[in-house]
Amino acid sequence: MNKVFLLGNLTRDPELHYTASGTALCTFGVATNREWSPADSDDVREETEFHNVVAWGKLAELCGQLLFKGRKVFIEGRLNTRSWDDTDAGTKVYRTEVVCKEMVALDVPRSVREARAKENLPVDNATAVDKSQVAAEKDENEAGESGGQPQVEESDNG
Repeated sequence: MNKVFLLGNLTRDPELHYTASGTALCTFGVATNREWSPADSDDVREETEFHNVVAWGKLAELCGQLLFKGRKVFIEGRLNTRSWDDTDAGTKVYRTEVVCKEMVALDVPRSVREARAKENLPVDNATAVDKSQVAAEKDENEAGESGGQPQVEESDNG
């Protein structure tokens, strides 16, 4: 079984491109953290892993619209390793990526953050008005999806 679940923050803004045949392709990075204590110590240590994520089709377009650097996100997908020859260095290069099948944006959308910042309101406490805006954005996204497309959810819980 090849299945990956990531819960982390975007390390950079997504890059949305289109293939020659017109298929959307979105790439972005996600950072995940883990904490542990060594057996011989009471110290708490933290380790950060950086993951390359790729989304295709309608999901790629939605990732390009909804995600931004720093946003918390849940990703479900599979691992894929590509390889190619680097002619400059004369070596074979390998890159392992998470091919995204589902994405859930977990914190307040950028539009809500910007609106609240303009009004000098706290961003982390979403109000009922903010929640209705998130629901409206979700409805618009779902209306644009066709059958069989990956499901995308957005939540203002953080």
